[in-house]
Amino acid sequence: MTAAQPRPLLLPDSAGSSPERDPSGGDAAAAWRSLVESPPLYPRIARARNVPVTMSDGTVLRADVMRPADAAGRAVETALPAVLNITPYNKRLITGIDTLLGAPVLGRAIRGASRRFDLSNTAFDGITEITRIVDGGAADLLSVNRHLIRSGYVQVIVDARGTGSSNGTWDILGDREQLDSVEIIDWITFHPWCNGRVGMTGISYSAINALQAASKRPDGLHAVFAVEGSVDIVREIFATGGAPSLFIPLWLTAVNALKWFPTLRGVDALTWLRDRAASPATHMFDLAKGFLTGGDTRIYDDPYYDNIDADIEEIDVPTFVYGCWHDIFGGSAPDIYNRLALERGRKQLLVGDGYHGNPGIGFGRPGFPPRLDVLERAWFDRWLRDEDNGIERFGPVTLRSQGGSWTAHGRFPAPHAVPQRLYLSAATSGTARHAAADGTLGGRSDGSSGTFTVRPSLRAVVSRDTTQVLAGVTAVLGGGFTYDNRFAEGAAVSFTTMPASVDTVISGPMTLHLRVVCRAREALWAIMVCDVAPDGTSTVVTNGALLASRRAVDDEKSLFAPNGDYTRPHHPLTEASMLPVPVGEPLTLDIDLLTTEAAISVGHRLRVDVFAADPPRFMPILPDLLRTRARSQDIVIDPENPSFLVVPMLDDPGW
Repeated sequence: MTAAQPRPLLLPDSAGSSPERDPSGGDAAAAWRSLVESPPLYPRIARARNVPVTMSDGTVLRADVMRPADAAGRAVETALPAVLNITPYNKRLITGIDTLLGAPVLGRAIRGASRRFDLSNTAFDGITEITRIVDGGAADLLSVNRHLIRSGYVQVIVDARGTGSSNGTWDILGDREQLDSVEIIDWITFHPWCNGRVGMTGISYSAINALQAASKRPDGLHAVFAVEGSVDIVREIFATGGAPSLFIPLWLTAVNALKWFPTLRGVDALTWLRDRAASPATHMFDLAKGFLTGGDTRIYDDPYYDNIDADIEEIDVPTFVYGCWHDIFGGSAPDIYNRLALERGRKQLLVGDGYHGNPGIGFGRPGFPPRLDVLERAWFDRWLRDEDNGIERFGPVTLRSQGGSWTAHGRFPAPHAVPQRLYLSAATSGTARHAAADGTLGGRSDGSSGTFTVRPSLRAVVSRDTTQVLAGVTAVLGGGFTYDNRFAEGAAVSFTTMPASVDTVISGPMTLHLRVVCRAREALWAIMVCDVAPDGTSTVVTNGALLASRRAVDDEKSLFAPNGDYTRPHHPLTEASMLPVPVGEPLTLDIDLLTTEAAISVGHRLRVDVFAADPPRFMPILPDLLRTRARSQDIVIDPENPSFLVVPMLDDPGW
């Protein structure tokens, strides 16, 4: 542990609090939407498939280049701004989505059904969580944005090295792939159909790729629109608290399978097949070895990741960042926004209450922000075409408070949120009789003492954590997979507050300072924080986890409340930083929870659920799992060594 003076996380806003703005964008957004829905400038699209793009090492990548065309299908000769998307998901699949949505009859039917199909407030409301992705405009960002092209942009979609129709070996977000991004931008600006101005866009992997490219500051890149990117892959998804998740092996399997299905037209089949045979399942066998033996350094926070995580502070082009509270990358979007060294307006943050698989859910409806395709068009019109459309005055921080409504203001976390302690108590709250044990959470230590035992269980499979790590897929099941955590809580020790006496907003990261006893040489501590409604429904608003052996904290990289409490402890998660777990002896953990904003209404309560297992969200590697021996674990309530949740709150709910 390194010594450092505590520094506050939430500082007064030296520029003053920004006035709250209309999260729907007002008249300006209506104009942006009208522009997208009006007849485009050009009637057709000219598409060149599998255009070869030769990299500096001789490897040939392949791009689909889509240009606006006249009524005869001839590409216009005008030099235009270009929008680039680099994907590992096989552009054949990506453009296939466009073909489906662009079909004259079927496409209109799908888009229309997405707008009309609403099962909210029914037993099947979870289905609507996924189906409204088309209505929110994300499909246009994921695939081909036909209206954008026909309005005077060139769109370029490139298969990343070693995927789709591109040659080479897949270099997952590595140095060579990042160099490819810069060289692709140079290649685009060289062509007469480009006016020298390129924007990068994309969802998930493509968003990370765009942020990486922007941090290299290539001459031709002028703007970024990044949806659900990442800034710290290890802590966000790969090994949160030291425990990997099911997402990574599932994702690697899917991408490695997709890279075997190229668009054959224009492809040197022998070279392509040779490259695929040289790396048929990139990283999968190494990763499997790491999961089974711990023998791969990438299971830990290794220097390997230093090059993958984009150097956000180096980005100097206007950057729009979208994320959601239950994304697989958790609170990465606010972190990216806060690290961007850009003035407000040239950087924008938009955060929804959704999952990785349903970006933009509800967007475009009354009270919601504009659709993602509308925002993307406005962003590129402003920074690639120099049109004064007011997009820089949108937000710059627009977010959905969980349990509340949309707001638009100047900063996140809210500058006046004050980190406060809520103490865990052995007194019974009477609100969680369904849980393994029922304790109390309050603003003062009541001097109680006791020991609560929590046992490993599979009940947490039916939870919002599962939906989060599976990118939203299980949201269609509703119930415990979305907004009611009571089934999972049957395996948790719960600590619950009194009802809030006033509406309260929680804004920022939380930390659980927990006194425990481990009954084996390893223990997983998984945490869910929930908003409990008067009818007992318990909805997860944030989560986190920590293996006891990964409890070391680097104070130089941690964030603190003014009183010195951790608000975001930084666990190194390296193999060298692992600590022995004293069996049967008390120890203290500081478990960081994903940053969020939640509105706790009058009569609602806040609850902390502590689990000894949370699959598939957190799945320790086999050596760690064997060291747990499936033993029970104890939470120790000791007034001399209190356990407490550090919560940044804007109001005093009377807890």
